[in-house]
Amino acid sequence: MSEQFSTVYLARHGETAWSISGQLTGLTDLPLTERGERNARRLGDRLRGLRFTKTLTSRLQRTIRTCELAGFGRFAQVEPDLLELNYGKYEGRRSVEIHAERPEWLLFRDGCPRGESPAQVGARADRILRQIQPLKGDVLLSQVGTSSGFWPLPGSALKWTRAGSFS
Repeated sequence: MSEQFSTVYLARHGETAWSISGQLTGLTDLPLTERGERNARRLGDRLRGLRFTKTLTSRLQRTIRTCELAGFGRFAQVEPDLLELNYGKYEGRRSVEIHAERPEWLLFRDGCPRGESPAQVGARADRILRQIQPLKGDVLLSQVGTSSGFWPLPGSALKWTRAGSFS
């Protein structure tokens, strides 16, 4: 008997003023731009027809609004661990500015002063995975993004199965 894997969809919020300017945006609660709202509606088009066992979002307005405009807002539950990375002292700065001061700096190796370490971010991700692992059916996680490009582009979604494949 073959095991059926659920699919986890990772949805990045739509564009904000800081995603345009390249500023690191973690806990600053910015609204979507007009284009960001269009991004979110297009995300809804891409996910149309899918049914999710669980939809989780962060508490930030850009994420909640993306979820609403994509058509999943009424089903979404706020999950504290889905907040973006806490950039601490680097919040609102551009990577190029940080590299001028610290040329060898790597976000996912070094973390951020007065912000989160990579281990702390990993621990949050692990808690989310433990929460959704026993679920039967597909899951939508809204706001698992950073401006680093490590996660999906604004208004997009990746599909991940517990078997580990992305598409």
